[in-house]
Amino acid sequence: MTGLYGRPTAAELVAVVADFLDNEVRAAVGGPVNFHARVAANVLRIVERELLDGPAADVNAALEELGYADEAEFAMAIRAGDLDDRGADVLAALRTIVRRRLDVAHPGYADS
Repeated sequence: MTGLYGRPTAAELVAVVADFLDNEVRAAVGGPVNFHARVAANVLRIVERELLDGPAADVNAALEELGYADEAEFAMAIRAGDLDDRGADVLAALRTIVRRRLDVAHPGYADS
């Protein structure tokens, strides 16, 4: 069995709806509705990648190395100046976070 509820998985359902919007809806409409269908399909593809990507082990490891449980706690420490003396470590963690976000939101962008 795949996932908690079997098949189709949440990622598969999202992919089918994105394909429907891209192929059926956009072919049947024009103007603003076509544009909005394209945007909606792109949003669903981002959700699909997030579902398929699973936990952010690399981000979690980078945060744990600095002693933080999550990004919110890390951000508060940066704002408070608690990490001012660890610039290289902070930069490395931020790069890991941003790279992961780019990989999900716009695959291949970080490599160009």
